[in-house]
Amino acid sequence: MPAQPGIDFPGFGTGLVVLRDDGRILLYRRVKAPEAGHWNIPGGKVDHMERSADAARREAEEESGLTIGAVSLLCVSEQVIESDRQHWISVIYLTQDFSGEATITEPDKLSDMGWFLPTELPEPVSAFTRDAVQKLALRPRA
Repeated sequence: MPAQPGIDFPGFGTGLVVLRDDGRILLYRRVKAPEAGHWNIPGGKVDHMERSADAARREAEEESGLTIGAVSLLCVSEQVIESDRQHWISVIYLTQDFSGEATITEPDKLSDMGWFLPTELPEPVSAFTRDAVQKLALRPRA
């Protein structure tokens, strides 16, 4: 069996905070490890020769059905998830530039979705999402 990212060596992933004008962010409940059952921002693995910003946009579009425009760097999150024996480093981006209506387009990976205020997150929330929300609260307002 080939080596698996996150399990046999640190995985490289990306995530995207999709922020609406009303301050709510898009979250999905994960079906699979790491952190199965946790609420998470859209995201996934970065493919070889793919820039992390492009991967964030691609993953969010695949998972939500939204069309994503410009993204900006929000933070980097490294998680060693002992319960799943996984280690991931993720570059997390932010966008308010999107169109369409979010849906669940990958029901084998995501079971529920919703828009939540960063101060009223559902539980349990993933470690990646916790890091992203903390950085979101610290960013300068335009």
